[in-house]
Amino acid sequence: MNLRSLLALLLGWPLAGALAAAEPPAAPTNRGAAKHVVVVVWDGMRPDFVTPQFCPNLYSLTTNGVFFAHHHPVFISTTEVNGAALATGLTPGRNGILANVVYQPSMSTTTPYATESLEAVRRGDFLTAGHYLGGPTIAEILHSNGLPTEVAGTKSVALFQDRSPYRTTPSQTASVTLFEGRTIPRDHVRALEALDNQGAFPAKISSPNTPQDAWTTRSLVRDLWKGGVPPYTLLWLSEPDKSQHANGVGSPEARAAIASSDDQLGLVIATLQQRQIWDQTDLLVVSDHGFSSIQGTVDLAGLLRKQRFHAGTQLDEPQPGDVLVVGLGGSALLYVVNHDEAVVQRLTAYLQASDFAGVIFSRSPREGTFPLPEADYAPTPNAPDLIVSLRWQAATNQFGFPGLVQATGGAVGKGTHGSLSRFEMHNTLIARGPDFKVAFTNEIPSGNLDVAPTVLWLLGVPAPEGAGTLNGRVLREALRNTPATPTPVVTTQTLRSEHGFGPYHWLQYLKYSEVSGTRYYEEGNGEYVKQ
Repeated sequence: MNLRSLLALLLGWPLAGALAAAEPPAAPTNRGAAKHVVVVVWDGMRPDFVTPQFCPNLYSLTTNGVFFAHHHPVFISTTEVNGAALATGLTPGRNGILANVVYQPSMSTTTPYATESLEAVRRGDFLTAGHYLGGPTIAEILHSNGLPTEVAGTKSVALFQDRSPYRTTPSQTASVTLFEGRTIPRDHVRALEALDNQGAFPAKISSPNTPQDAWTTRSLVRDLWKGGVPPYTLLWLSEPDKSQHANGVGSPEARAAIASSDDQLGLVIATLQQRQIWDQTDLLVVSDHGFSSIQGTVDLAGLLRKQRFHAGTQLDEPQPGDVLVVGLGGSALLYVVNHDEAVVQRLTAYLQASDFAGVIFSRSPREGTFPLPEADYAPTPNAPDLIVSLRWQAATNQFGFPGLVQATGGAVGKGTHGSLSRFEMHNTLIARGPDFKVAFTNEIPSGNLDVAPTVLWLLGVPAPEGAGTLNGRVLREALRNTPATPTPVVTTQTLRSEHGFGPYHWLQYLKYSEVSGTRYYEEGNGEYVKQ
């Protein structure tokens, strides 16, 4: 059973078209009717878990709003990559966040670094005169138009939304960023700790991670919103990602984590209702990526050393031809010192003959791979020589949920993401409010790239001139009272590449949909077969 059919079976939605609902007629506008836009991120939420028994608050939004039946993250299907895409509406090749962990000598000479860490963000902005991200974020654009924002995240990826420590304009000084228990401005955290005597941000991660998520949500609705709800708010919750990693997709702990996120969503909704602005608010609930279960683990650096590559997870007095391996769960980055062509070719041949590689992308043309731009990655000087998405299948895990993948870390039966599996490349988006259709299932592909341009349109704020066209699009087909536009044309392409080894062949494919110039990756995989 495919994901679309599974959703229809679980949720009772039609497989095509939209549910009919009476909507009051209104004149078209060039911006939304809502005064407030609130985006809530459920980290790692798969769409097939949107059911009344798992998350009644979230499910209720689908009956009063729009369910996006074919929503997609960007690849690599990990948190920081999609955190940057959600913030900017730009692809990884343009916003500069290529993975959760990358290697760049100007940032760290011998080891990879986490792209969302405060040290990386500050150093990156220092080296680029404030352009660590390759384009302005929603919050930055709104501030430049005089609109304040509030950002609250259990995870540090929330920092991408509004990271500058320099706040001089009225809109900037009225805005607070909360990330992983820290704040910008720095001293504002004291007010959050004193709030209802809740104390410091909980240091320990639990399954479910309710203490940290509840602390963050309370801080938002009771303090950051104390003076009023601003035009734009983002709340980033850590669940069900934390519990799925630790216990597996569909595990009792993961289901409890979904319920926990639903409780935090309920508090947000109740607060908006108590403030009597519920009917003036567009609420979007989105996840950064989907999830798979680990079928097997791959020690890629160890395997390469057995093949006489000088490979490791950090560089020790690097020499030309050394291979740095960066594991990302369902994918891996491979950096070859000095881009030694002979070594890169040997690496490619080894991956193509392996039992774990799925899709291989290369910074330079080579048979049986796709070029980096096909993954929306620019072949910059600091781009890896190879990106490999690991192999996956649609079989079920021990809890009866589909989607198994090879992984660079973790343990068999636990959860991970990062690959081109269809179960990771389909994620959740649900929207409800005065600007969204009612009880509508949007069958047209959409993606995380579309959140930023849609939010800006809802608030009547254009992207700044000179910033270039955003890669995402405004999700007009889900909006009511918008200027009449034709139904978007959806095209689907499947790229294929192969390479022969005598009687054996490496075959890989990459499937994507395209709407109005925006590409949405559906899935990709590969295999080594005898002809």
